[in-house]
Amino acid sequence: MATSAKAKKKTVRLASGRKRARQDVKLNAANTSLRSKFRTVVKNVVKAVTGGDKAKATETFKSAQSVIDSVADKGMFHKNKAARLKSRLNAKIKALASA
Repeated sequence: MATSAKAKKKTVRLASGRKRARQDVKLNAANTSLRSKFRTVVKNVVKAVTGGDKAKATETFKSAQSVIDSVADKGMFHKNKAARLKSRLNAKIKALASA
């Protein structure tokens, strides 16, 4: 009986807690959407690089930079991670140009 009681989600009693729970739902949805957009943009750059299309890779990288920066600005991950990711993607594009 103790396990079923723990599995059941408790409702918050305080008004401030209920408001916090409502806000968390909205924030979770926004973060999920932004994280998905970020992953898609990075994936598109990588696909263009593996496809060997330098022009498309450069174009997608330019649009990806703003998304990566906005995600870092919102605190989803550290600014250094954003810089590292952009640097690695740019290096892949440059390697594609030299090859």
